[in-house]
Amino acid sequence: MASINWSDTAPTVAFLGVFAGAIGLPVPAMPTLIVVGSTLVASRDPLLIMATFAAALAGAFLGDAAWFLTGRRLGYRVLDGLCRISLSPDTCVRRASGFFEKRGVKLLLVARFIPGLSLVAIPIAGAGDTRFVRFTLYDLLGASLWIAVGLSAGMLFYRQIDAVLALLREFGLGMAAVAAIGIVLWIGFRYARRSLLLQQLRKSRISVDELSLLLASEPGALIVDVRSAISRRDDPFVIPGSRLFDFATADADIATLPRHSAVVIYCSCPNEVSAAKVAERLSKLGFRNVRPLTGGLGAWRDAGRDVEAIVATT
Repeated sequence: MASINWSDTAPTVAFLGVFAGAIGLPVPAMPTLIVVGSTLVASRDPLLIMATFAAALAGAFLGDAAWFLTGRRLGYRVLDGLCRISLSPDTCVRRASGFFEKRGVKLLLVARFIPGLSLVAIPIAGAGDTRFVRFTLYDLLGASLWIAVGLSAGMLFYRQIDAVLALLREFGLGMAAVAAIGIVLWIGFRYARRSLLLQQLRKSRISVDELSLLLASEPGALIVDVRSAISRRDDPFVIPGSRLFDFATADADIATLPRHSAVVIYCSCPNEVSAAKVAERLSKLGFRNVRPLTGGLGAWRDAGRDVEAIVATT
């Protein structure tokens, strides 16, 4: 009976869940689709299934189009905003930038299957030279595949899902309460993980003034720019003497770095978590003195320090 009651609202729930996830709210969109799919089995109404699919697709596209147009208007500055509001580590921004450099708008075909990637890849597409028609084509194809997987999984495993929901009802927990608890637990987990990473970061990072003193006393210190290629294109300046680090050839770049010199890493994200992750990776590989720069390139520039243009290489 519960499944029949919920099947009537399947299109609305699918639209709201997918749209909320597309605009960046901490809503587990895929689990929502799976549960919605399980409720459709009881109705056995092809029109309702098609309406639910269409509603979910509309929610996905509306949310994605909003981010695409935001990227088109604000450019790559939108990535800094995502760093500030996202519960995902800032490395997702750098990772999405690298993926988009390699795959272009075709990345949208699979972006939804990688947590956090779609939210970043779409405004990157808008900030670049991607035409809206081309974005629409690949976004609809990728969203259609993702929605079909979610609804199909729910329809295939509806017995197991109904059994879980029935068990929860015995404890007085309805669908809405389960959804609320799941969202709270998800937000708490992501926030705790991010807080732990930032706490580790504060212990190892170096300030702009400390870096200036380090460069004056130890000219051989390595300054490494770990920004994405897209970020460097948008802001083609570096701290003087910086070495560019390309994640596409990360292993080769790491092999060339001297392990006994002081290494300072910086990026452009306000929480400089990307730099912290690289610093952690280098430390595990035997580098003894690796520290991320507090505030990244922006803090260096705001302090009135000199920057130099990136020299193009062929």
